[in-house]
Amino acid sequence: MSDSVPGSSEPGTGLDERRRAARELGTALRELTEAAVSTEVDAETMLQVARQARDMVPPLEKASRSRQTVPSVDDLRAGWRMYNPAIGWGNPFAPPMNVEMVDGGAIGSCTLGLIHEGPHSYAHGGVSALLLDQILGHAHASGGRPGMTVTLSVRYRNPVPLQTPLRVAGWRGQDDADTRRSTPTATITTAEEPDTVLVEAEGAFLVPSEEQVRRLFGQAQYSPAEPSAPRTAAE
Repeated sequence: MSDSVPGSSEPGTGLDERRRAARELGTALRELTEAAVSTEVDAETMLQVARQARDMVPPLEKASRSRQTVPSVDDLRAGWRMYNPAIGWGNPFAPPMNVEMVDGGAIGSCTLGLIHEGPHSYAHGGVSALLLDQILGHAHASGGRPGMTVTLSVRYRNPVPLQTPLRVAGWRGQDDADTRRSTPTATITTAEEPDTVLVEAEGAFLVPSEEQVRRLFGQAQYSPAEPSAPRTAAE
């Protein structure tokens, strides 16, 4: 694991340590989950591990957040979400996808595991849609203003293999200043064969108005450890 933590504050700070810990916990649970869905051990061993897993829950529940509370390890201004199901290192379900912003869009890379299986040995279609929606959001935000998904159209051309490095690319597309919308496009390919499209998508993304931001997120609560409160879409 790299010494740098995406979205981190100055090294050695309490927030930086919490982000490292959240990433480490998410990675460990991701490994456990992958082992759980791939194991063929005897029933007694599975039951023993299940008991051990349940014993790990109470210490984490001593301090937990509600859905209205922004995680203390997140930085909404920087767009860093530690528990995002597509890119969050702290989320055991996330691959997690690494995203690089490029001119006019964004490029993601990840490898899906058996936890993401749909058809035998291939990714679940909903997981492909999740990755595409995420990269479309980054592509839209490459114009400087984050937005929210209005529509998502997905075409499955070929199955997406598991345990294979993937390339997820999104491009900003056309903007409409009057409606505050853009129509980004995205594809999933393998890293080895980037010209062979497996899944493609087109979305419509909307920059929410100030009123919509207040209505949707006005009740958000921020932890004292939060590095910075989010700006509204109009800032």
